Amino acid sequence: MRRALGFDYSEFERSPIAFDYEGLMASHGLSLDDVRAIQQAAGVGSTPLIELHNLTDLVRSYADPGMGARIFVKDEAANLAGSFKDRRASVSIHVAKQRGYEGVIAATSGNYGAAVASQAARADLKCIIVQEAFDSRHVGQPEIIEKSRLCEAFGAEVLQLTVGPELFVVMLELLEETGYFAASLYSPFGVAGIETLGYEIVEQMRALTGAPPTHVVVTHAGGGNTTGTARGLRKAGAVGTQVISASVDLSGLHMASDTDFNKKSFTTGHTGFGVPFATWPDRADVPRNAARALRYMDRYVTVSQGEVFYATEALAKLEGLERGPSGNTALAAALALARDLPRDATVVVQETEYTGAGKHHWSQLAFARANGIEVRTGDPRDNVPGTSIVIPERPEQLQATDVDLDRLRRSYVRNALQHAPAGYRPTADDIVFLAEDAHTTPEAVERIVAELLE
Repeated sequence: MRRALGFDYSEFERSPIAFDYEGLMASHGLSLDDVRAIQQAAGVGSTPLIELHNLTDLVRSYADPGMGARIFVKDEAANLAGSFKDRRASVSIHVAKQRGYEGVIAATSGNYGAAVASQAARADLKCIIVQEAFDSRHVGQPEIIEKSRLCEAFGAEVLQLTVGPELFVVMLELLEETGYFAASLYSPFGVAGIETLGYEIVEQMRALTGAPPTHVVVTHAGGGNTTGTARGLRKAGAVGTQVISASVDLSGLHMASDTDFNKKSFTTGHTGFGVPFATWPDRADVPRNAARALRYMDRYVTVSQGEVFYATEALAKLEGLERGPSGNTALAAALALARDLPRDATVVVQETEYTGAGKHHWSQLAFARANGIEVRTGDPRDNVPGTSIVIPERPEQLQATDVDLDRLRRSYVRNALQHAPAGYRPTADDIVFLAEDAHTTPEAVERIVAELLE
């Protein structure tokens, strides 16, 4: 990784627990203005912010008097490869080109692979995308196969694997073999690319409404989306904006399970990534993950698969925006949250993603049925991940379920202690770091540590 990223993570380590996070984030030496210039040259960013008048009116039709926040969406599908991940890729590819790498490698089954392939094509760099694509029967989800097609359309070499823990191992072997740049999702380059998204939201909301948004809802998986957006909001001065992360509830399904792999209808934006990465971000392909979502979450909510599919159809039929379901996870949550917020509140859904043959929600529902999952309308509370997808019959059935952030914080501190040497006792500096990383107070961390070390 030292060779493949051009810097040494050990320079930022302060103890077995703490590291210099802001030092890591500044290690690329690029200002936010620098990143914006890089993205402008790469055809990335400056995407439209659209007020969803019809969906706002729909929510207000069943909200209590005086309630029903205005809803906006940042249309990231307008980027070249069709998602906000073009922002992440643009910075990594710029750095790789600037430093003379011959090519880039990324390990991803999601939109990031297409983004890296697109940006590599523009920069005339070779590109390898490593995908977790199939179960042991060599059956692949239509969304993943769609992304493979797009990566290949941009000229990338796509290496497809069956589900399991070898994804990052194969990536590391390829980096060793080729000497290419590691276009990791979790490097400071990638997260810095998303900061412009949060910054643009504030700029555009000030132009449209005269103020930053009161709430921003972020689809949450590996953490980069929440981290980069929140950092951009802060850099634009929106310190009072509430950051709400949202994931599809896939509790009970294990993302490394061969049998569970094709029982999910979302390759990202779900709790199978969202919870593990929030409670231990350093499970990534780099020694220290720059995407640390728990640091920035003010609230974390879940929605069901059926609710996301419902929101996807509503966006298309009421607003004329046909977008991919994974990006609409935050929209489903926003529709539920806006109902209980005052009319002068403003809720921004901070991304959309492109849709296509394999990514379309009808394809995903057909694949679910083919894998024995019941698909029906009804009460979305009856949804059972891996068994049934229940699509709401009415918009007022949409709901966002809060995840207990204190429970996540406790899990995070426990993981930090378990990854430290046996018998290690956290120092005062460690306590401060853990409090910052868990978005809580040192006193709260000290109580958790005392309980765990009893």
